[in-house]
Amino acid sequence: MRHRKAGKRLGRTTSHKRAMLRNMVTSLFDHERIVTTVAKAKELRRVADKMMTLAKRGDLHARRQALSYMQDKKIVAKLFDELKNDYMDRNGGYTRIIRTGYRSGDAASMAIIELVQYQEESEN
Repeated sequence: MRHRKAGKRLGRTTSHKRAMLRNMVTSLFDHERIVTTVAKAKELRRVADKMMTLAKRGDLHARRQALSYMQDKKIVAKLFDELKNDYMDRNGGYTRIIRTGYRSGDAASMAIIELVQYQEESEN
């Protein structure tokens, strides 16, 4: 039984789920917008909000905690130096999930998860 267990399992082992979420949160802060399934996006939102809260704290211990989870120094530096300034006055809700329909292969419901301050770059 799974009484009092937080989060979805997503049909994976614990280690696979953890590795997948680590990769996805790194990609989210790198590109500021990714496309995934709705279930994965909802789980990713929990982790991304925790990483942004660490960045807002901004001390050395918070940086080391983020590095132990994301393991990419460039992305952690981007999070702590650039991205946190946009969200300092915001108390949570750093990501947005936009449902985009269904995947043609297996009809999984797809979504775009992006940072709230994300701006589409024009190609002019």
